[in-house]
Amino acid sequence: MAELRIFYRDGQRVKISKTLDILKHIEKKDIVWIDLIDVAVEVESELEQFLKIYIQEDDEMEEIEISSRYIQTEDSIVANSNFLLDSFQSEPVSFILKNGILVSVRDVELKSFNETVKKIFVNTRSFPTGYHVLVTLLETRVEYDADMIEDTTEQITNLSKTMSTNSDDLDEDILIQIKDLQEKVMILRQNIIDKQRVVSNILKCNFFPEELRPRLTMIIKDINSLFEYTRFGFDRLDYLQDTFLGLVNIQQNKIVKIFTIVSVIFLPPTLIASMYGMNFDFMPELHWQYGYPFAILLMIAFAGAVLLYFRWKKLI
Repeated sequence: MAELRIFYRDGQRVKISKTLDILKHIEKKDIVWIDLIDVAVEVESELEQFLKIYIQEDDEMEEIEISSRYIQTEDSIVANSNFLLDSFQSEPVSFILKNGILVSVRDVELKSFNETVKKIFVNTRSFPTGYHVLVTLLETRVEYDADMIEDTTEQITNLSKTMSTNSDDLDEDILIQIKDLQEKVMILRQNIIDKQRVVSNILKCNFFPEELRPRLTMIIKDINSLFEYTRFGFDRLDYLQDTFLGLVNIQQNKIVKIFTIVSVIFLPPTLIASMYGMNFDFMPELHWQYGYPFAILLMIAFAGAVLLYFRWKKLI
């Protein structure tokens, strides 16, 4: 759903407007943040003329190279980043900072943006410029990334418990779950690397407020700690995958062992049956009255002897 939100200062308060008409009644220095959600091209064009900026199209945001997602000029910053949805789908977001005004461009609702809006209205004095809003957006996004990593770690733990309790009943669904979790961890890792690039480049900006640099440094530290969690997740999934394959091999060995034992047990009776199945004229037991029951008892005796041998060797 298309939506335009303009956050501006009115004295000590921060107000919000959803129309461009407010630009005619306020000064540019009072504008803090302009949030664009899938707005029309006409709206973007008017804002470009008013702020003297260039707003990228959706295709440009998606196709831009990783190395070119951060552009800095003498008085502006353009940063492109991907924000994860709950479905682990990446949503490109473009940030434009110029003269203390933040412009964000996206296509869908994002929880980190809604949470930042709540923070603005709870403590309006902490958001005098768009720089403060951008830092808060990045902090909030990293917090959500941490929550997603924690949820994924819990899923890995539950899967490990499932494999432990149902080690004799493993199927391909578990391997598919491991693969899906590996993809999720990989997406999370790529996402936090993306944030690390943006924050690192912002730290190099010579006109970014000094008071916000410690917060950016803390974001970098948080991101580094998330790297450790994702690495730990990868290691656990590799271990689970190896464990799964090992358990499958054990199950297969058990099946092969059973077939082998059965084959060996029935080998002597088969030999006896094949011997007495020969049609020679001078077989001693051919016309013997008790030849048939004797052969049956002989088969059972040999089969029982093999079975007792396996039990003695504790093979079954």
